[in-house]
Amino acid sequence: MNDDIAFSIDPAIDPRPRIAIVRADGIETARSEAAGPALVSLIGRVREAGEAWLRPERKAAVRDMLRHGAYKPAGRSKPSSEYLLAAALDGSFPFVNGPVDANNAASLAYGYPASIFDFGISGGELLLKRGGAGDSYVFNPSGQEIDLEDLLCVWKKEGEDWRPIGNPVKDAMTTKVFEGCGSIVAVIYAPAGREGSDLEACAEFFASILRDECGATRSTWMLPPDPAPGPNLEG
Repeated sequence: MNDDIAFSIDPAIDPRPRIAIVRADGIETARSEAAGPALVSLIGRVREAGEAWLRPERKAAVRDMLRHGAYKPAGRSKPSSEYLLAAALDGSFPFVNGPVDANNAASLAYGYPASIFDFGISGGELLLKRGGAGDSYVFNPSGQEIDLEDLLCVWKKEGEDWRPIGNPVKDAMTTKVFEGCGSIVAVIYAPAGREGSDLEACAEFFASILRDECGATRSTWMLPPDPAPGPNLEG
């Protein structure tokens, strides 16, 4: 793996999703006034295809990846990739800044949800595990919270503890990418099996936009190793 990323997956997660990690430095994060070339082209193709852009098999597989215990991936709890498709079709697609737009473009292109974090805040010691009862975080400037129970989440190491910072639905405010951020780490979530087979192509597309349109001096992607006995997952 990248020498500044240590990504662990809780072995208790079954079935295990496919995960790709995108890492970039030297990026430009000026606020987007309009979409970059890759996203403009993509949104045009999505609008031509309509709802058929996201195949039912891909949509169902991604939802099944999230469905566990108390968590039901529908309505306001649906994967972020579905939200982005709806926004592309109704003309409300959010243009935020270069790296966030790259994240959203990769998610829209392949139908996989993705999280993006300010690497200076998140650090590179990350863990994928499900949220527990009572776990939550604020996901927007107005202070709204998302309940994380049974939802796949990325956690960052904070002292001796782990703190949730992102998931396939909504990311935490604490590590979001704003203007002035120079380095990012992102996580793409794909289902196991046939519908996860485009993960590598999605990660390369993401990394290429960071290089070509966000000025990244380094932009790479990687797959985490198979789960092994890892950190203490309590707390």
